[in-house]
Amino acid sequence: MNLDKIPRSNLERLLRSMPKAELHIHIEGSLEPELIFTLAQRNGVTLAYPSVEALRAAYAFTDLQSFLDIYYAGASVLLTAQDFEDMAMAYFRRAAADHVVHAELFFDPQTHTARGVSFETVITGLTRGCERAQRELGVSSALILCFLRHLSEDEAFATLEEALPYRGQFIGVGLDSSERDHPPEKFARVFARCRELDLHLVAHAGEEGPPAYIRSALDVLHVERIDHGVRCVEDPALVQRLARERVPLTVCPLSNLKLRVFDTLADHNLAALLDAGLAVTVNSDDPAYFGGYINRNFVETFAALPQLTPRHAYQLARNSFDASFVADADKQRWTDALDAVFAAA
Repeated sequence: MNLDKIPRSNLERLLRSMPKAELHIHIEGSLEPELIFTLAQRNGVTLAYPSVEALRAAYAFTDLQSFLDIYYAGASVLLTAQDFEDMAMAYFRRAAADHVVHAELFFDPQTHTARGVSFETVITGLTRGCERAQRELGVSSALILCFLRHLSEDEAFATLEEALPYRGQFIGVGLDSSERDHPPEKFARVFARCRELDLHLVAHAGEEGPPAYIRSALDVLHVERIDHGVRCVEDPALVQRLARERVPLTVCPLSNLKLRVFDTLADHNLAALLDAGLAVTVNSDDPAYFGGYINRNFVETFAALPQLTPRHAYQLARNSFDASFVADADKQRWTDALDAVFAAA
């Protein structure tokens, strides 16, 4: 298979049709305004916005915190297990249409337990959604519990204790929410405990936070993947280490644009990261808020960066399988399907 002979005119079709895994998706961030209003009506929740259009118009963010403020407000409509199942299935239908074969979903239990929604309600609804996605859409999935880094480590420990009776329903833990002034070291003890429990470990780092946060996530938290990580380029030695150790970066281009990490997609460093030999993947982060699901991230980023080629597209999809927390047999099956798509191009 000669990837260099594939004409660029075939590129958008390949991006849309190639099988791929999504490894950086906050399921609460897939909650579209239409579903927010549907759930609000179902549950008798009064929203601060008079219409779907008014809510969508509020999605003009200046930084991560301005996004989080509206993100948490949107989550207020999620009250029952059925709500969480409906939210998950809405995402999975879009993912299946984008040829996502596997998704590892982040969820934020603290966002919900702080509102009086039990951990059991959250995990039950999401698990039902995952099971339906496999059964009805053929999309495999797994859940990753995220700690909110603007809260304390003691609160993270409390959340972990709540989660342990449901240990079989999630595969790992992550660290998300406000990165500024909340270094990974803040959660060293709870991640050590999660490592003892044989949970997979990931963390957001190097989005708004400095490259030092990426180092801390690796050396203090011992994570297996870095979520975002685009600011690693400010530290050439770190870039070399990430390439040498094949640490996956779950990059989210449209999110980076929406939150002003980059001024334009043409400024994005995705091509530079790939050319440096990093195990980069493309993902949608919070697609309802950031303007697109995974295929739109691929298509718009490749359009903005003409140096990206079919070879880069193939590598990104292959990286997503390699970086996923699944059995080698599944990775090989998806890679074979990827090869078939590119061989036919």
